[in-house]
Amino acid sequence: MVRITLGLICALLAGCSALPEQRSDRRTAPAPARTVAAPRSPEAGQCLARLGRTGAQYSAVPDQYLDRGCAIVGTVQLASLPSDQSTLAVSNLGPVTCEVSQAFTGWARYGVDRAARQILGSPLRSIETMGSYSCRNVAGSGRRSAHATGEAIDIGGFVLADGRRVTVKDAWHGGSEREREFLRVVRQSACKRFDTVLSPDYNSAHHDHLHLEGVIAAKSYCR
Repeated sequence: MVRITLGLICALLAGCSALPEQRSDRRTAPAPARTVAAPRSPEAGQCLARLGRTGAQYSAVPDQYLDRGCAIVGTVQLASLPSDQSTLAVSNLGPVTCEVSQAFTGWARYGVDRAARQILGSPLRSIETMGSYSCRNVAGSGRRSAHATGEAIDIGGFVLADGRRVTVKDAWHGGSEREREFLRVVRQSACKRFDTVLSPDYNSAHHDHLHLEGVIAAKSYCR
């Protein structure tokens, strides 16, 4: 009689495991994001159409509901922004709501590029961000940040067509007089488009970036 052992069977049949996997870590893995393929509302479609007419290059991002109360709904991924003379690159930017993307596009063209040419003598080439969507709370609180729904963008710096780089961290209090003027002008311009604008003048947590949040409805909080 031929004795066929379990080990021999497993050797012949790929994918068989003689013993169940033993794991010492029994923690439950976080639930994956749920991607929702529901049709966009007429309002969302109108926003995308308006964004497209600005000349911004973007792709729509599928809605996602995450396991910690964060969500990406009605967002886009911006690839480039229009300026008066060419296009502007944007770095390190994740999903942003369509409405905030519209405000950001207008600010980049009319508030930043024109200020760069008038104050610094060179057109803008790109905007360096420190990200947009992030599933987190407002620092020191239990309240979700606007970043948790893609409604905020953090701006770290600007690169000019002539190669100069102006960062919030280095030029807000340092840098040249014109660089300091430029940064304050673009902040004030942002205050006309966004609901909340926070700069190094607000607190030390914003020493290296401008926080642009929401779309202005009546009067922004600008600091």
